[in-house]
Amino acid sequence: MLIQVGPVVSAVESVLAEAQPGTPVLLMSPQGRVFSHQIAKDLAGHEHIVILCGRYEGIDDRVRQLVVTDEISIGDYVLTGGELPAMVVIDAVIRHIPGVLGAPGGADVESHADGILEGPHYTRPVEFRGLTVPQVLQEGDHAEIVRWRRKEGLRRTWENRPDLLMKADLTEEERYWLAEFVGEES
Repeated sequence: MLIQVGPVVSAVESVLAEAQPGTPVLLMSPQGRVFSHQIAKDLAGHEHIVILCGRYEGIDDRVRQLVVTDEISIGDYVLTGGELPAMVVIDAVIRHIPGVLGAPGGADVESHADGILEGPHYTRPVEFRGLTVPQVLQEGDHAEIVRWRRKEGLRRTWENRPDLLMKADLTEEERYWLAEFVGEES
């Protein structure tokens, strides 16, 4: 199944006639650039976004040539349609709209915001089935808690997504922590 060019181009042009100039027209495609935190943040700056989703074989390529401003992929795999990737994009983008998360800048302290994954989170009770909340989180020293969270986020990044560290802007202390993690593996 391939979606025809005429109806799609007409629909997009109709929507764009009512939208602000520069409105992004995204085509969800496994051939697009890989979606990221930064792309979501950039898209959140637009009042409107048009998202096109193919099905099975996709959309006539002339749609891409005539109205698409960007092609987005959510990963190196193929789905039967672009609807689920579009939902991923929408969810990631709206988190960057002021007021959506409640706390100003809330999306800027999460995994991928600065190239480092988030560390672990804990709730009550302090002890559950022999596992306890780390002591530093129980003591209430906010500066130490921030430091501990950053170190544990860096540890998770090292263990699970070391590729992210190639782009991360690390402090001297964070580079020292990485050396510690390497030493722990030896």
